[in-house]
Amino acid sequence: MLKGIPPVISPELIKILMEMGHGDEIVLADGNFPAASCANRLVRCDGHGIPVLLDAVLRLFPLDYAVENPVALMAVTPGNPYKPDIWDEYVSTIKKYEKTNNGIEYMERFSFYERAKKAYAIVATGERARFANMILKKGIISE
Repeated sequence: MLKGIPPVISPELIKILMEMGHGDEIVLADGNFPAASCANRLVRCDGHGIPVLLDAVLRLFPLDYAVENPVALMAVTPGNPYKPDIWDEYVSTIKKYEKTNNGIEYMERFSFYERAKKAYAIVATGERARFANMILKKGIISE
């Protein structure tokens, strides 16, 4: 056990976060995402939802302020009227930790899958909300 590390951050996940460099991307995937078939490195966080995990990750992980959209979400399929309530939680959490840049890109599903395949790692969660998948681009520590 370590002080200051949120308990939802497993040893495997903290190792991945520490290994990542500027510009690397990590996917926080919902329970329906094909994480195992897309991942270069797969981290299991079953039983945890993405909002709790996002809050814990952003305590430790700087978003890339040098790009317009350091966060990407999987967009709702065209023609589907569904509006993911979870996106509001994401925006609130991002603003809590990133005051200067909180741009979000909404990506078509298959484009999201292709980008996810290139990510440094995919974190498979137990999140049940639909269209809850997100990609975070790592920035630098400037302090």
